[in-house]
Amino acid sequence: MTVITPTKNDGAIGVSAPMTEVPPEQTLDPAAFEMFAPGSGLNGQFLADTLSAFLAHEQCGVHLYRTVAGASENPVLQGKYRQFLAQTEQHVAVLERLISALGGNPYYVSPTARLVHAMNTGMLQGVVLAAGSAEPLVRELAMLEAVLLAETKDHADWSFLGELVDHVPDGQVRQALAAAVQEVEPEEDDHVGWAKDMWRKMSMLQARSTMTMKIADFTEKAMATLKNTVTGGG
Repeated sequence: MTVITPTKNDGAIGVSAPMTEVPPEQTLDPAAFEMFAPGSGLNGQFLADTLSAFLAHEQCGVHLYRTVAGASENPVLQGKYRQFLAQTEQHVAVLERLISALGGNPYYVSPTARLVHAMNTGMLQGVVLAAGSAEPLVRELAMLEAVLLAETKDHADWSFLGELVDHVPDGQVRQALAAAVQEVEPEEDDHVGWAKDMWRKMSMLQARSTMTMKIADFTEKAMATLKNTVTGGG
């Protein structure tokens, strides 16, 4: 089973940094970076740290989609979030395989990955707070905005890896990178495109609503219109 949040008990390893102490038995030997992505001409340590951070963001995406799928009151949005959840879980597995194929350890948590976890935790806390809002459309919009932010970063990560392929000579490293990008990048294009479009539609709906409309009437109209836009009718 894929580990979404690596911990000491799962076998996570790392390197010591200011304000971060790693037990000796779980400290990664710096020499390991010299063997990462061999023959690629790339900076092994930077690539290992970066892929660890990309993996951390995908892992946090799993938590985000689990949260918004459970908190959304719109069945169609729930379905889309669950679809993206399943795909994001697969993206985690793809990155784990890629890191292993390049000679790394997918349980290595880089200093950059720790920062990514911290930033995503803050955003997830905001989603949880939004779930307590009394206005359904405000709550749905806040959760969708978190999805848009997360997917924008995801899209940038995979676009970078796609561009990186062109700078790697033929061989196992290039093949592994290209295969991972080919599998995931089209789905990331779909995720960020859908999130941008849906955020625009939901924001326009709220901007054009009348402030004098009764809350109950507005809520009923908002949810009906939202379902229509999600299914392609608006």
